[in-house]
Amino acid sequence: MARTKDSSRGCLSVVIPCFNEENTILALLTRVLAQPSVGQVIIIDDCSTDKSAEIIKAIKDKRIEYTRNEKNSGKGFSIAQGIKSCSKPYMVIQDADLEYSPEEYPRLLAPLLDGRADAVFGSRFLTYDSRRALYYWHRVGNDFLTTLSNIFTNLDLTDMETCYKFMRTEFALKLNIQERRFGLEPEITAKLAKMRARVYEVPISYQGRTYAEGKKITWKDGFRAIYCIIKYNLIVRAKSY
Repeated sequence: MARTKDSSRGCLSVVIPCFNEENTILALLTRVLAQPSVGQVIIIDDCSTDKSAEIIKAIKDKRIEYTRNEKNSGKGFSIAQGIKSCSKPYMVIQDADLEYSPEEYPRLLAPLLDGRADAVFGSRFLTYDSRRALYYWHRVGNDFLTTLSNIFTNLDLTDMETCYKFMRTEFALKLNIQERRFGLEPEITAKLAKMRARVYEVPISYQGRTYAEGKKITWKDGFRAIYCIIKYNLIVRAKSY
């Protein structure tokens, strides 16, 4: 079905988990709010100890909904809470750093808007644009985890660990995310596969940051991801799908 240019206006809920991102949160929100497709921005502050909250509260835009966790509970917990508040037809998870570009929302939304997809993953390894060359062993680990996930889900993905996971909100509300940290990526992928969601991949640019610049993922998260791939594909049988 053909779509008009304005059909995507305000159709997207953006869920942003935030923990100590005072150096990037203003620039990130400025770019997110500039996207015509964005109708709701849900920010979950995971008990930041820097000026993140102060910066966020100073932005006057009715689309912003700010909440703060009672205690530091992890990215997965924050995203699970944010999803509950999504009110637009589509949603996306957006990290509070500047590694992913909100300017690419239109390309990632396209398969959803034209009815081809239920979920769209932004692949950093099908990139059509610039990509910062960083940690080789991270890439090896990502390839391994994506392949292992593909074996269980039978999805032919190139980047299961990507932050950019767009989906129909009706699917997101059924996820019931349990993981507190980065194990949520294989958890979401496994649950979407079990729901028989139509999953597409779209190439994206990627401006990764170093640990000195604030990157938080560690080798321990890699081992947790392996556990989560097995757990959510073989062990967990949620009643909701």
